[in-house]
Amino acid sequence: MVPMATPDVDVVIPTRNRQAELATTLAGLAAQSYHDFRVLVSDQSDGEPSYAAQPAQTMARVLRLRGQDVTLTRHLPRRGLAEHRQFLLDQATAPYVLFLDDDVWLEPAALGRMRTAIGELGCGFVGAAVQGLSYIDDVRPHQLASYEEWDGPVVPETITRDSPEFWRATVNAAANPYHLEQKLGLEPGEWRAYKIAWTGGCVLYDRAALVECGGFDFWSELPVEHAGEDVGAQWRVMARYGAAGVVPTGAVHLESPTTVPNREVEVTEVVREFRVSVQ
Repeated sequence: MVPMATPDVDVVIPTRNRQAELATTLAGLAAQSYHDFRVLVSDQSDGEPSYAAQPAQTMARVLRLRGQDVTLTRHLPRRGLAEHRQFLLDQATAPYVLFLDDDVWLEPAALGRMRTAIGELGCGFVGAAVQGLSYIDDVRPHQLASYEEWDGPVVPETITRDSPEFWRATVNAAANPYHLEQKLGLEPGEWRAYKIAWTGGCVLYDRAALVECGGFDFWSELPVEHAGEDVGAQWRVMARYGAAGVVPTGAVHLESPTTVPNREVEVTEVVREFRVSVQ
């Protein structure tokens, strides 16, 4: 099939040292009921790229046969997570861009649901919290207590590490998104938008909004080893355009060992614009 000329969504996947996980992530994309997207994988592996393994190559072929354009590229040398994400953002041209981690499997309805949500809500981004299903028997009602739906239009919010809204993040921990979905008793096709502190792993942005807010351009202020770059970018967008989490998420974390073991430098703790408390 001939790839679409102008897709609605660019799915961008930064990857490093994760051959099996990347293949699984691509398999989830290949089974999406929503088709109006293309895929850009950018690799920073220490050895051969994650996409060099046959399982990932096969899933890329499946996507192409469905009509999705798939680009597999290398981006070296490593300059840190934020710079890698900025590189991917610079390559995107579609109206919406999904930043998808290389260790997340999406159920078939996930991308279509996110695209519907951001279109109806008109906000800067929507996030699908990744579920850790090894915690399926670990029910945490105290963490779900901060769940709050958007009742009316999504509005801009300023979040800092000092603000009470920061603790909304617990809603997205462990298997909480799954337990939340069960608690809400949603009908097939039904979804809810809720207030977040941030969302990791699977985030669909209005690309123009993310670019206008600076994207991940704070990367130059950071050492190569850092974490929390997604939080910083999301807080920028939330402050101007608002954002929401979407449940059901349809995003499953593969729970492989992290490729970012050094988390001594946290973006929202060291970049000055994120350390300013709300007065």
